[in-house]
Amino acid sequence: MSGATFVGIRACVFDAYGTLFDFGSAATGCRDVLGDKADRLTALWRDKQLQYTWLRTLQGRHADFWQVTADALDFALETLTLGQAGLRDRLMDLYLALNVFPEVPEVLRRIQAAGLKTAILSNGTPAMLHSAVEHSRIGRLVGSVLSVEEVGFFKPHPKVYQLAVDRLSVEAGGILFLSSNAWDAYAASAYGMRVVWCNRYGQPRERLPGSPDCEIKSLLEFPPMLGL
Repeated sequence: MSGATFVGIRACVFDAYGTLFDFGSAATGCRDVLGDKADRLTALWRDKQLQYTWLRTLQGRHADFWQVTADALDFALETLTLGQAGLRDRLMDLYLALNVFPEVPEVLRRIQAAGLKTAILSNGTPAMLHSAVEHSRIGRLVGSVLSVEEVGFFKPHPKVYQLAVDRLSVEAGGILFLSSNAWDAYAASAYGMRVVWCNRYGQPRERLPGSPDCEIKSLLEFPPMLGL
């Protein structure tokens, strides 16, 4: 799925967690306490976080991503018998200051210099996203930060992708969506967006509606597809 080129793109929209921001950096920042359980905690925390977004959406019982993230962390800590005093609060604080992947600022600069609209479209709450953007100092490189809280549904509900269309005033086919989450990439494609799947984690292809236009391993591979 590599080697694609794109024409007619007016906006580049990025998923946040796992695409721009390294959700694993929270546990890494507590490796002094977590030791060899840091990677297991990251994986379980992330899996449960996503499961809770999907299950809450199916049940019609929305809670914001901060609560979902905390609930998922509580589940992971109990499962891995990690009850050290202060650890939960430390991890949640670090989630507000996740590391940005190294290539992200340069990629955003190149897109901005080309005159394309840029946006983040994320499950995160406005406060979570503001904190992550400010911590990583990419605020001036991102035109819009869009949270699912505006529609009250988590990804991959179609109303989330419609939010980007409405707020950017760009038709779905004029938006290039980039995500490291395969299910997110496929859903955006099924909605009608052009999609680049940044497969950082070596995931297999999904068996879902839609199909990303191309697959890359790093966002650095993306700008040349727009001639940048």
